[in-house]
Amino acid sequence: MVEKTPILDFFTYVFLLMGIFIVGFPILYSLIAATLPLDQVSQVPMPLIPGDQFMINMKEAWSRGDLGTQILNSVIMASGITAGKIAVSMIGAFSIVYFDYKFRVVAFASVFCTLMLPVEVRILPTYEMAANVLYPIQALCNVLHLEGLLSWFTGNDISINLNWSLLDSHTGLILPLVASATCTFLFRQFFLTVPEELCEAAKMDGASPMIFFRKILFPLSKTNIAALVVIEFVYGYNQYLWPLLITTNPKMTTAVIGLLNLIPQADDLPEWNVALCATLLVMLPPVLVVLFMQRWFVKGLIEKEK
Repeated sequence: MVEKTPILDFFTYVFLLMGIFIVGFPILYSLIAATLPLDQVSQVPMPLIPGDQFMINMKEAWSRGDLGTQILNSVIMASGITAGKIAVSMIGAFSIVYFDYKFRVVAFASVFCTLMLPVEVRILPTYEMAANVLYPIQALCNVLHLEGLLSWFTGNDISINLNWSLLDSHTGLILPLVASATCTFLFRQFFLTVPEELCEAAKMDGASPMIFFRKILFPLSKTNIAALVVIEFVYGYNQYLWPLLITTNPKMTTAVIGLLNLIPQADDLPEWNVALCATLLVMLPPVLVVLFMQRWFVKGLIEKEK
């Protein structure tokens, strides 16, 4: 029996329309501002009728801040973070669920505890690690006096200087962010729902753990992977604090930081039309990913393939 609740339905639609307006109006406002010349976009209130300067403003936004290179850097960063997070998390969750070793519970507890740590807590040690990845090995060589030992053994003056910096590189943008406790936890919870009979049948057929993972678990996880691709791509693309710390070369700047440089400052001309055009361009890659993966994203959130 379906109960009719016209009053509740009315308020439901009202709040739904309010939500659509709150989310959609800033985007509509940006679209209109991107079509206006400087004198009109500076008016208070700004005209809400679209103008004819969209392509001019778009060319100005594209050329002024090297936006093409910045968007490419962001796409590379987001794609690398997404692929790395999913690969590392799936293998980690597979190990925790299907392998019986002594410290399995401790390993999962360690991963789970990192969910409570915000990025700001981890950012300084992460930067120190990225600035000199080989510092622990260098410190060990110094403690053991390997330079003097090798110089005595070979009869030549040997100097050991291990200095591999990830600053101003795509590797530095991607590698420190590939570990994900959230993805590991989600994959673990999904693997726990897979019937044990599948694992037992695979063992009886002589399948190794990796064959079971590749031919059974991975196909079952497709919708979950698709949902996480959308979430992690948007997460990686919108990174601001980490690229701000790790990059000093303008050629390695990401789109979010480049967009910040286009926002008018106190003494600049209020060229919000150009800044909002750049905003629309920067929004394009994650919007395309969401639209392309929308069906799989929803399916991964509400369905389970068994």
